[in-house]
Amino acid sequence: MHPSDTHTPGETRLPPNADTGPLAWVTENLLSPWYNAILTVLACLILYGLLHPLYVWGIKNASFGTVCPSGHDGACWAFIRDMWPIFMVGTYPHEERWRIVIVLGVVILLALSLIFKKVRQWKPIWVLWALTPAVIFFLIRGGSITGLTQVSTSHWGGLMLTVMFAAVGMLFAFPISLCLALGRASDIPVIRAICVAYIELIRGVPLITLLFMASVVLPLFFPPEMEIDKLLRAQIGITLFFSAYLAENIRGGLQALPKGQEEAARALGMGYWQRMLLIVLPQALRIVIPPMVNSFIGILKDTSLVGIVGLVDLLQVVFAATANPKWLGHIEEAYVFVAIFYWFMCYGLSRYSQHLEKRYAVDNK
Repeated sequence: MHPSDTHTPGETRLPPNADTGPLAWVTENLLSPWYNAILTVLACLILYGLLHPLYVWGIKNASFGTVCPSGHDGACWAFIRDMWPIFMVGTYPHEERWRIVIVLGVVILLALSLIFKKVRQWKPIWVLWALTPAVIFFLIRGGSITGLTQVSTSHWGGLMLTVMFAAVGMLFAFPISLCLALGRASDIPVIRAICVAYIELIRGVPLITLLFMASVVLPLFFPPEMEIDKLLRAQIGITLFFSAYLAENIRGGLQALPKGQEEAARALGMGYWQRMLLIVLPQALRIVIPPMVNSFIGILKDTSLVGIVGLVDLLQVVFAATANPKWLGHIEEAYVFVAIFYWFMCYGLSRYSQHLEKRYAVDNK
């Protein structure tokens, strides 16, 4: 036994140092040194000042019943409960909403299937994923091909339309951006000039301008008898806009990759597309996962601008619901509802980005 461990009966012993656990973390990160303690207290006071009124309005004094009492000074969540189906699918016919439930179930099952490694390695699963967008479109739209009642895109709206714009924009903008990034890094002057002109032109105008052009100018390039759906025009504008931003993200990954990788592939006798598809792009895309996911989050949030061209996404349908005489004066609940939904969707993408970064981590040492 060490001499320092011996003690006489009744002797007062000091407590052990709290160098682990939550208390130690708080002490080290929030209370040490002294100015961190002051900043922590100030931050807590500011958060309390911001969150306490929200708590009183949204929870303490809120009404969770089916009817809000007159003169009520808290939130009326019956508004959200009553208008929930409209928020999700807009004016999609009630008797046909079972299609949306099936679509949601298919997407969830395919997403869960990718959790298991053996399922991911099953080649037919990727065929199912490739066919999913077309199946979803024809199931929601209906028509003679499917034998279902056709539902015009003018009835599509709410969260369904927001997610659809974002998902389709991501799906089609990604391959376009790959071609643009490779074209901008090409040694062929004509291809490089075309890609640079496209990227700089698209990035030089705001998305709202491109949406107006897609809605007004795009039909002028087609025969008068050819009518292009308003939803399709907005989707083309969103896809073209974000493909330019994604192309710059991917180009950054191409420039960050050491030149030795491509030179080694050349030494092995690989052709251009072999080098790009097997050596360069897999490594470059790993590097640019964070900025690419940031662009995807931007797509998701900026889909709210489609309301400018007459489409009713989640934001527009929620605000339109506040015009209902039954729910006049409940715009605050609408703002909170939309903010929470967008936050959860963007936060989910952010967490998935962190998962991909860890899974495909690149050692640059």
